[in-house]
Amino acid sequence: MDLRDYQREAQLTDQFASRADALPVDHRIIPLLGIAGEAGSLLAEYKKWLRDGPAHVLFPDQVAEELGDILWYLANAAARFDLDLDVIARLNLDKTRDRWPPEGSQLEYRLFDEGRDPSEQLPRRFRAEIRDDPESDGKARVNLTIDGHPAGSSLQDNSHDPDGYRFHDVLHLAHAAKLGWSPVVRGVLLKRKDQDPPSRKRRSDPELDEVEDGGRAIVIDEAVVAYVWEYAKRHNFLSGVTTVDYQILKTIKHLTGGLEVSARSAHDWGQAILAGYEVWRHVSAHGGGLIDVDLEHRTIRLVS
Repeated sequence: MDLRDYQREAQLTDQFASRADALPVDHRIIPLLGIAGEAGSLLAEYKKWLRDGPAHVLFPDQVAEELGDILWYLANAAARFDLDLDVIARLNLDKTRDRWPPEGSQLEYRLFDEGRDPSEQLPRRFRAEIRDDPESDGKARVNLTIDGHPAGSSLQDNSHDPDGYRFHDVLHLAHAAKLGWSPVVRGVLLKRKDQDPPSRKRRSDPELDEVEDGGRAIVIDEAVVAYVWEYAKRHNFLSGVTTVDYQILKTIKHLTGGLEVSARSAHDWGQAILAGYEVWRHVSAHGGGLIDVDLEHRTIRLVS
């Protein structure tokens, strides 16, 4: 039986359907309370199993019954909200696969600037060096070079309490490595006064240049880094962390929903964040480092 058939059959046994309008409360509360009640019953059965162990011989049957009751109320709740349980199930699988792709699954991965002139491509492999500036004016500053060329501006923490944010360009490099995307890297960090054109923006396509590589996209890239930073700061800069909170990833997907990077999964974003902070923790602790970035192999690696 598929879920759509089950939902239709379940509604035939709904004892409240004929008097929903006469209820003193919103009729949709009935299945919601039912889900909560049956979940409590399931937990009660589990408590009995913990207490009695093998003596609770009906435990498998009771669990099946309670799960069946929960399923009935789920189908009823979906119906009362004019939703299709089959569609809900498919959307849920899409979401969980986006967050946790099955082992061995291969999603198509193409770099967004494939086929373009090399002058409009992110370099496929490069080395970035970020170091504290020994000649700064009393406040800690860092300088970044990419393949020996100055990149971006000299950065401070811009904070009352020094916290290492001056090294945050490492996180943009991780976006480039793991996602093949970073308007900051493309349009700001790779900008060269001695080159024509002076950056890797896709100027031959005015719409791409404006929407994907322009100011708004750059701001979104910076906003994502700043947003994740506040989360990471509260979690020891993700030291020992192996997964990123899904609500963080969901917000990032919303922020970037209108851009080409929306093709990347929540899992991809999680990997980019964790890889970026692994390198960031080292360079922050040691005042800098040499970093190898490889877009084709999707790696960002500390060299020294």
